[in-house]
Amino acid sequence: MRTRNHRRSAFTLIELLLVMVILVVLAAVVVPKFASRSEQARNTAAIQQISNFKTSIDAFEVDNGRYPTTEEGLSILGTNTANLASWHGPYMENPPLNDPWGHPYIYRFPGTHNTSYDLLSAGPDAQEGTADDITSWGQNH
Repeated sequence: MRTRNHRRSAFTLIELLLVMVILVVLAAVVVPKFASRSEQARNTAAIQQISNFKTSIDAFEVDNGRYPTTEEGLSILGTNTANLASWHGPYMENPPLNDPWGHPYIYRFPGTHNTSYDLLSAGPDAQEGTADDITSWGQNH
């Protein structure tokens, strides 16, 4: 009988651990970059939505001679909930009432920032008055 010297071809525990360490290091570098892009995309979306709201609110004001009240809110841009005779909308098809983080946009008339109205997203922290707010009056916009 002939004996052959067979060598098993398998990974050692050290090799598997080394591969795992490399994957973890790569994930630690790559994941934050993608997370940053996602947050940047949400910011851009909120800025664009606020810009679209401003255009729609201004069109509403031209037709109706006034801005929507705080109580009417942004939904009046899509549906004539106040039964206004001079309403010629919809000024915005399906207005996004929530910002990209899922929090309601904040609309107030009259405005408190030397503007006719205040419109803002409180950003990812959902706290009004913090650095991540995106507003219609210029700050972070």
